[in-house]
Amino acid sequence: MASVKFNYADRKLSISDKSKLKSFINTIFLEESIPLNELNYIFCSDEYLLQINNDHLQHDYYTDIITFTLEERGEPVIGEIYISLDRIKDNSKIEKTNLIHETLRVIFHGCLHLCGYKDKKKEEIVIMRQKEDYYINKYLALN
Repeated sequence: MASVKFNYADRKLSISDKSKLKSFINTIFLEESIPLNELNYIFCSDEYLLQINNDHLQHDYYTDIITFTLEERGEPVIGEIYISLDRIKDNSKIEKTNLIHETLRVIFHGCLHLCGYKDKKKEEIVIMRQKEDYYINKYLALN
């Protein structure tokens, strides 16, 4: 099984059974037939992620997630996924969704980006949302 780590910059993820979630993240890559080597999640605040967005992408706006691919072409995935827990909380309120569902959506969204899914065009967004929902439902059915 590939290494999936949860790291904390300035916010802590409060979700039960993190080891089950890490194992499920491996399952996503297996199901998508994408070899995974190492995946590091870094949970942080809006301000922390805004600085990364400015420094690395030259974007001056808040976002819930930034995903970096670090492996050489053709090698198993090595990724870093930065997630703003502040943004997830706000989005959960705006979208009137359960906080756990929104958290899982963003965590799985990063995986799906590393598996090659995009979300810039309307049709890409539809597929991304379907995949997110599929994996959220599959994960929650494990309980």
